[in-house]
Amino acid sequence: MKISIKPYEKSDAAEAAAIWNEVVEDGVAFPQEELLTEESGDTFFKEQSYTGIAVDEESGRVVGLYILHPNNIGRCGHICNASYAVKKGLRGQHIGEKLVTDCMEKGKELGFKILQFNAVVRSNEYALRLYKKLGFVQLGIIPGGFLMKDGTYEDIIPHYHVL
Repeated sequence: MKISIKPYEKSDAAEAAAIWNEVVEDGVAFPQEELLTEESGDTFFKEQSYTGIAVDEESGRVVGLYILHPNNIGRCGHICNASYAVKKGLRGQHIGEKLVTDCMEKGKELGFKILQFNAVVRSNEYALRLYKKLGFVQLGIIPGGFLMKDGTYEDIIPHYHVL
């Protein structure tokens, strides 16, 4: 599968929201609990500093996405944050890696100096392995920082990477 990453467009809203919702419904990675509709998804994706859409060049289908935005304001506004989602059934095919590396380039292009992840869930082994491979630095562990879908609490591990 040949993947390209392009800027979000309104025509991507339904597919992008569906992929985002898969991660939300899994309840093991994103802090959000509410699902996006096509309309609320379009608004959400447009509100970000950048939303990147991963497309399978053969089929033209959306296979993943990321959102990029400031992690904070003012004196900390040079730090960005991002979230990534890959369509179920296609995970493990390095789409996430393409999304993260594109995001790092886009963050730098937009003037951000640091990419920070506030809440990488400890049991998200694929993300932890990828972030290590890409040179992210772990900042420690926040015990019980994430409420899992099953009602248990999981540790989170903040990360950062200098852009």
